[in-house]
Amino acid sequence: MIRAYIVLAALFGFTGVALGAFASHGLRSQLSPAYLAVFQTGVQYQLIHALALFGVALLALLHPSRLLTAVGVLFTAGILLFSGSLYLLTLSGIGKLGMITPIGGTAFLAGWLCLVIAGWRIRG
Repeated sequence: MIRAYIVLAALFGFTGVALGAFASHGLRSQLSPAYLAVFQTGVQYQLIHALALFGVALLALLHPSRLLTAVGVLFTAGILLFSGSLYLLTLSGIGKLGMITPIGGTAFLAGWLCLVIAGWRIRG
């Protein structure tokens, strides 16, 4: 899973930067300021959790555990559900997609909680 998390972190980082640039340059005239801010929130959370996922992969090299595997799954799900739903919401205008966003947010929170527990269990 470590290789997968490093690759996912890099892909999420790459696409986060690309989507941020796309929003700033390509969507500024297409979206309302409110929707542009929503899109940028998705980018921000994606980039933060891409870095966090990379850190989890490195930590798992030193201290492999099922909890760290869970963190990676939860951060990945969070990016896809939270950020992905915000991107789709702003680009499609379908407000019901906003119902998915809290599920992604909950995945982020659960991932951070699992990381707390995993960190607490590390000896040394």
